[in-house]
Amino acid sequence: MIGTWPSWLGRSGFLLVIVSLSACSWFPAVDLAPTYKPPQYVVPDSWGGSSPFVEVKPADDQLRPDWWKLFNDPVLDRLIEQAIEANPDLQAAAERFVQARDEMMKARSQYIPRLGTGYEASHNRQSDRRLFRPEAEDVHTQEATLLLGGLASWEPDFWSRLRNATRAETYRAEERAADWALARLSLQAEIASNYFMLRSFDAQEAIYTQSITLYQDTLKLTRTQYAGKIASALDVARVESLLFSTEAKLAQIQGQRQVAEQAIAILLNKAPGSFTLDPVDELRVATFKIPKLLPASLLERRPDIAGSERRMAQANRTIGIARSAFFPNVSFRITGGFEDGINLIKLVNSFWSYGSTVDLPVFQGGYRRAQLQQAWSAYREMEDLYRSTVLNAFREVENNLSLTNRLGVAAERQNAPVGANLKQQQLT
Repeated sequence: MIGTWPSWLGRSGFLLVIVSLSACSWFPAVDLAPTYKPPQYVVPDSWGGSSPFVEVKPADDQLRPDWWKLFNDPVLDRLIEQAIEANPDLQAAAERFVQARDEMMKARSQYIPRLGTGYEASHNRQSDRRLFRPEAEDVHTQEATLLLGGLASWEPDFWSRLRNATRAETYRAEERAADWALARLSLQAEIASNYFMLRSFDAQEAIYTQSITLYQDTLKLTRTQYAGKIASALDVARVESLLFSTEAKLAQIQGQRQVAEQAIAILLNKAPGSFTLDPVDELRVATFKIPKLLPASLLERRPDIAGSERRMAQANRTIGIARSAFFPNVSFRITGGFEDGINLIKLVNSFWSYGSTVDLPVFQGGYRRAQLQQAWSAYREMEDLYRSTVLNAFREVENNLSLTNRLGVAAERQNAPVGANLKQQQLT
């Protein structure tokens, strides 16, 4: 499978998987689930956005968890660390994994023999007016009863119904872990995106502030020229229009910066009014190169692909559960204990019973067959969704790499008009 696993989620989840499978493997049984093999997709020979592909192999443990540190920004590092610790959506995703892990333990417990015990004590006296009271019975008779018993039951699971249910819940827990990893990655990306958007507004605000100062000086000069009959009123109006429109644009940028700042506050689980980021005068841009084999590496490590594959594995186990309904269900039961009025634990006061139950529905009007067909349809649906997820991953990776390359070229070419505009400003 393909995905990113959090350390503490992965350790506890896989430990429970090992324990559950070892507990269920000692008793022989027939596994009615189909042989599971994830679909294999042909990797393109070429890649439009970057370099050629390599064969995709799972590399969850090689994903760098602190990718944002490539930007070398201490403020961004601090924000992402705070978000990981306090974001409620991420914490909710972690709790969903814990719940799925507990569901797996509940399914596993169905296979293990069950033991129980009970104690009962009572003191009774019959009414003198009781209907059909025997004539020879003493009306003052009182009865004391003590009961100590136990119960043991077990279903041997010949057709792996309980085993497949346990494995399905195990896959669900792994899916929830992949969802947590996806939520964490999305949170980190959203924090970084909002942060750099805010810093871009800071850079624009600094530029517009400088422009406003320049236009104010130009307006003073133009008004002086107008007073000396060197410039016309039209020249003054043009400079005023340029100054006022720049001031309006600055106000819009300041408003957009506040919105970006409030978005970061919500991701940090803070009230917008209690969070501020000091502005900076320039936009810091990191310079690093994308590795040539990155497209394949990205597809190897996407948590959404991992979660989709685990859902398909769950559907495969559901088919085995549906098939087991066509075979007898066997269970064993033993009860026993002691019952007496005064002296409880004596051999003569013991009681016991044991037996087995074999349950096989003969006619249900096509219910079991419909249930099996539904399970197969659900598996094919998960297979189609997995294929769609993989294809969408190809599209997203190629689109973003293409944009990265083209925007890099555009940024380099934008330096020329920036230099020309600076020269024009100085001459003006």
